[in-house]
Amino acid sequence: MKTKLALLKILADGRFHSGEALGARLGVSRTAVWKQIQTLQQLGIECHSVSGKGYRLAQPVELLDREAILAAMQESGRGLLSTLELYPEIHSSNRHLMERLGQGLTAGHACMVERQLAGRGRRGRSWVSPFARNIYLSFYWRFEMSPQLLSGLGLALGTGVVRALRQLGIDDASLKWPNDVLWRGRKLAGILLEMSGENAGPYHVVVGVGMNVNMAGHAADIDQPWVDLHSIAAEPPSRNRAAGVLLSQLLQVAHQFQHSGLAPFLEEWHAADACAGREVLIHQADQCIAGRAAGVDASGAILIETDSGLRRFHSGDVSLRLQGS
Repeated sequence: MKTKLALLKILADGRFHSGEALGARLGVSRTAVWKQIQTLQQLGIECHSVSGKGYRLAQPVELLDREAILAAMQESGRGLLSTLELYPEIHSSNRHLMERLGQGLTAGHACMVERQLAGRGRRGRSWVSPFARNIYLSFYWRFEMSPQLLSGLGLALGTGVVRALRQLGIDDASLKWPNDVLWRGRKLAGILLEMSGENAGPYHVVVGVGMNVNMAGHAADIDQPWVDLHSIAAEPPSRNRAAGVLLSQLLQVAHQFQHSGLAPFLEEWHAADACAGREVLIHQADQCIAGRAAGVDASGAILIETDSGLRRFHSGDVSLRLQGS
């Protein structure tokens, strides 16, 4: 992987480079360069090969860059970051941090990866993770509160994603309870929370966020309407800037939630609610409940007006669908 990343950094300028020149810079043979080009193709990174010119990427690739990410963070967010790990490839950023609970992680320990081999969304769904195309981000936070008070954390973090998008010049983002971020009805990002702790606390939480940045040519396996930053932004932000802005906002939300809970975020969440007033279906175990979404309560539970009256649902194993979508 080290040689592969070094090769990508050279090719990132978008120009042709001969096999001989690449081999000299990497300290390998021309045959070894050719083999590395083949492995890039296997990662979904298309390369053009032209006799007499050499190799060139079909599309630019922006690799994660620590300094660029930190530079994009607000000072208040950067002050909450304890560690930033960057990896070319791991199973999943959430799993990586969950496996390290109890090993001295401090709040604000973050991890970003170029590619996840087993990225997951909520309820075990897979998250399509092409190499160096999107943001795959996780961070750890410790909360001194009960799981009941923690139930609204995902909603608060959703407002943080909307804030980040606004900072990047992208409006019209909305939130679909409990963990999806949409843009004009299409999925742009998702949030996954994993927790560990005793009933009385403290609770150790790993927050995972996946955001589509540039999915051109990589979306064949997505089974729902989707969108990415490059297709909706008037001036698409760099991937590193988007990652830094997003991480900064999420850390600030976690910090505020730790002290104030969901209440400070409720008005903002309601303003971005994609379901409010719409007909929805709630799938829970072997039940399917139809009704009209009526916002969320102070705990983060969704309120549904049904034929039998107003009902509340907490996330757990509940799945919500907008009728007709």
